[in-house]
Order: sequence, then C-alpha cells, then structure tokens
Amino acid sequence: MDISLIEQLQQTEEGKLQRFFLRRLRNREDAADATQETFLRLLTASPKEDLRNPHAYLFQVARSVAHGITARLMRDSALFDDELDQTQVADEAPGPERVVAARQQLGLLIETISSLPPKCRVVFVLSRLEGLSNGEIAERLGISRNMVEKHIIRALMACRQARLAALPPAGGIAHD
Repeated sequence: MDISLIEQLQQTEEGKLQRFFLRRLRNREDAADATQETFLRLLTASPKEDLRNPHAYLFQVARSVAHGITARLMRDSALFDDELDQTQVADEAPGPERVVAARQQLGLLIETISSLPPKCRVVFVLSRLEGLSNGEIAERLGISRNMVEKHIIRALMACRQARLAALPPAGGIAHD
C-alpha cells in the first residue's frame, strides 16, 4: 500500500480510529497501540487490486485488529484459570536448520536496527524490546506520540525491507 495514502489516512482518520478502539477495548493505551498496529498492518499489506475505498479498508483492518486483541485478551485470561500439566509438555525444540535460520534472521535484524538513526533506534527498542507504550515513550523522550509512531513505522519498514532483500528471488531456489 502506498505510504503517502497511509500518511493521509493517519492524518484524517487517526482520531476516529482511536475512538473506535477505545469503545471496543475500553483502555486508552490498548486503543493507541491498536491504532498503531492498524497502520502497521496497512504498511505491510499488499492488496491484490487498487483500493476504491481506503477508508473502508482501514476500518476493515481495524476490526480485524480489534478482534485479534480481544481474542488474545480472552486467551490470556483463560491461561490464569487453567493449570498446565508440566509433565505432558512436548519437546518443541527447533531443529538445527531452524536454529541457523533464526540466528541469521536475528543477525540481519540487529544489523538493520543498528543502522537506524539514533532517535528512531531508541524509540523502536523502547517499544518492541522493553514493551513501553507509545505514550510512555513520548513522555520519556520528550517527543509527541505522533513522532513515536513515525519512528516505529520507519524502523519496521527498514526491518521489512531488509528481510525482503534477504529472501531468495521468487521462483528460484537459493544456492550457497
């Protein structure tokens, strides 16, 4: 999806989107995070055809995000109600190929994050690694929530581009 269209939607629809999530999630921080998640999904979305109604598509994505968050919250609360039988947990250790691939991806992400501008890198680390909300990051760094969101989007786009650049060409098999 075109980034200029996403920026335009963010400017015109962000308030409506936050209210949409606030009504459903009943928590300002969750609503802000869900709003950000919606715009991030738009960034990574690849609609099969040109969007005739970007506003409707935005809220379709938002409904999906709200559903996912609600389901996750219900799942998380169910975990507290159920006790896990530790003796029946299967060994889910990854095979050696998956370990190597994961290490390569981790190295690529570390390299990409390290190459970000300093403020962008700090915001991304505070958000994704330390789990701070956008509001907490904005307050801690003395910047607006909007700037926090822009830094996170920039970092995620850089990570996505690096990951896509590392993939083998379509239709071909990678050879070492």
